[in-house]
Amino acid sequence: MIIDTIISELNNSKILLEKFLNDSENFRKIENAGNLIADAINNGNKIISCGNGGSMSDAMHFAEEMTGNFRKKRRPLPAIAISDPSFITCVANDYGFSQIFSRWIEAFGNKGDILLAISTSGNSENIIKASETAISKGMFVVSLTGKDGGKLADLSTVEIRAPFYEFSDRTQEIHIKIIHSLIQYVELKLNL
Repeated sequence: MIIDTIISELNNSKILLEKFLNDSENFRKIENAGNLIADAINNGNKIISCGNGGSMSDAMHFAEEMTGNFRKKRRPLPAIAISDPSFITCVANDYGFSQIFSRWIEAFGNKGDILLAISTSGNSENIIKASETAISKGMFVVSLTGKDGGKLADLSTVEIRAPFYEFSDRTQEIHIKIIHSLIQYVELKLNL
């Protein structure tokens, strides 16, 4: 029956979350990433987020909850997702899809800013180029990855990796929980 498949998938999601929760190193990484983000904000810097497909939606979700509200009214926090379709299509057309995020970082990234790079495989070429550009500008890279972390793991100041799963939807479910945890941590750290 179809409903049995749905129940099985929901149980798989629960198992993956439990696996993430049972590794205390993940909490240390969330704390380290949250401290980097809070320190950047205190120093007048910003957070730039990016990802492809569902990960772009997660990057946008992060930015809107930072600039808008998470659970309570508070001042906006400086975060922006690279998600302008006119910019992305312009750069993809003129320079190639691999540069859609790195060109934006070249234009707007500053030393001390944070790049929140989201890639379920850790190997998306445009995310790798964005991270390399961020590093060259003196930015910090906080990454959300999956599988084995891919090339992005080695480019990250802090990498937070979802436990291995064959499909990206389970990885994205962990990523959104990490994103909400980071936002809550930053709010608490900044006493907002």
